[in-house]
Amino acid sequence: MKLDPFVVEVIRHGLSAAAEEMSLVMTRSARSPLLREAGDLSSAITDGRGGLVGQGRDIPIHLGAMAYTIPELLKVVPADTLNDGDVLIYNLGALGGNHLNDVKVVRPVFVDGEIVAFAVSLAHWPDIGGTWPGSYFAKAIDTFQEAMRIPPVLIATAAGVNAAVMQLLKVNVRDPKACEGDLLAQIAATKAGERRIVELCREHGKPVFTATQSRLHDLSEIEMREALRALPDGVYKGEDYLDDGGVNNAPARIHVKITIAGDEATFDLSGSCDRVSNFCNTTPFIARSAVAYAARIMSGRDMQQNAGALRPLTIITRPGSILEPGWNASVAAGNHETSMRIVDAVFRAMQDTIPERLSAGGATTAGVLFFAEPRQDGSWKMLYEVHGGGEGARHDRTGVSATRVHLANTSNTPAEVIEANYAIRVEQQAIRRESGGTGKYCGGDGVVRAYRILAPSMHLTTCIERMVIPPFGMQGGGPGKPCRVSLIRQGQNVAIDGKSNLVLQQGDVVTIESCGGGGYGAEPAE
Repeated sequence: MKLDPFVVEVIRHGLSAAAEEMSLVMTRSARSPLLREAGDLSSAITDGRGGLVGQGRDIPIHLGAMAYTIPELLKVVPADTLNDGDVLIYNLGALGGNHLNDVKVVRPVFVDGEIVAFAVSLAHWPDIGGTWPGSYFAKAIDTFQEAMRIPPVLIATAAGVNAAVMQLLKVNVRDPKACEGDLLAQIAATKAGERRIVELCREHGKPVFTATQSRLHDLSEIEMREALRALPDGVYKGEDYLDDGGVNNAPARIHVKITIAGDEATFDLSGSCDRVSNFCNTTPFIARSAVAYAARIMSGRDMQQNAGALRPLTIITRPGSILEPGWNASVAAGNHETSMRIVDAVFRAMQDTIPERLSAGGATTAGVLFFAEPRQDGSWKMLYEVHGGGEGARHDRTGVSATRVHLANTSNTPAEVIEANYAIRVEQQAIRRESGGTGKYCGGDGVVRAYRILAPSMHLTTCIERMVIPPFGMQGGGPGKPCRVSLIRQGQNVAIDGKSNLVLQQGDVVTIESCGGGGYGAEPAE
């Protein structure tokens, strides 16, 4: 079918706008501050076979994994078993997934009796059961200790919400009211996406709409191949390390070998370490998502990220490794910690080839402090706090302070919201001065935030990298300062490990000092 290029662009932007509207519905409707304020959610539109064609301006690590979500789902839930009005919920990592907190709600979009697209809403639930409040258990030996596992099941049909499934979910989480509100918001978000997709089909015709989806894949493939062809052929190697989790709890290695040959690239991650002893393992879909992001940065182009852009890329992981640990492995931290190490390893591999496109190491950690406050009725209030830090410097500028980099795109919760909803007082919010690395251009500074506990007790989880191994400098620049977390209790100052679970007391003050970014270029001689 001959397509009008202007219509293709109209539909492309329409798909992106549909995903954006889905995310807006979520932030306006969800109950949890993590979703309403921090925005730990993502929305996507796929074609009828599951190829990603539209996404919101959300979280890159979510969106990259969504390229695999629907194709894997359709292997176990065939399309011909779905009906108009069906809405599925699941969180299994084996189905193109992330960690278990990332719950996907999927709605097939029917036009004239045919599935033309899927609307996908992903939200990080602040608690989804498991051993520890918040579902991040640092000592988890397998995924069953982490959280409730949800296979694909109908949460709604054309007749309405499945009350039995809703009840099953609510009795297995620690904040059932928030869970229900967040889930209903996800269902509403997919409905909004469906409405916009149907409008595009009615306006331009279903044949044009479906042909345009295929054309969008082809355009991104062409652009990615052109970008790879412009890079010099060769083999490039890079590595980076997680702070711990390796043999005898040594730093855990992430290694990449990049082979560029013409208009194709292979990213071989099989040299990464074996499955680790903490919750920093991750799924191969997250590994692919991280590579897809890094490849887009390498390209130097602002191309649409969809299924077509992945066609020239071969991504290899090794069974039994930290990036393909098996579906029973604990993976809570891998989503936002291990994925960042993959990006850093790619950057280090390419830093001498395309230095003008890359930045020095930044605050490549979510910097998670998770506070769980028990209520008198036995339920819990959940505050999942993420913290930015310093951006790595580039060849032409200093790094930005107090920001997010790469695969993260969330915000901290405002102090006013925290103090209005939790027995916590935010006692300090500041820039961590001189935490960025030195160089011709300095890295950005991190942040300082202090939380005083006002409740009789509260559970705390830390999930923070770059505590031991600081963000790296590039082209002779110095490293940024590493993260630091401390607890002041009865006048005593105690360091807290980056991956821990502990119980806080009234009056405790927990302070995080996030890492600064690495510097770029050697400082000029005096």
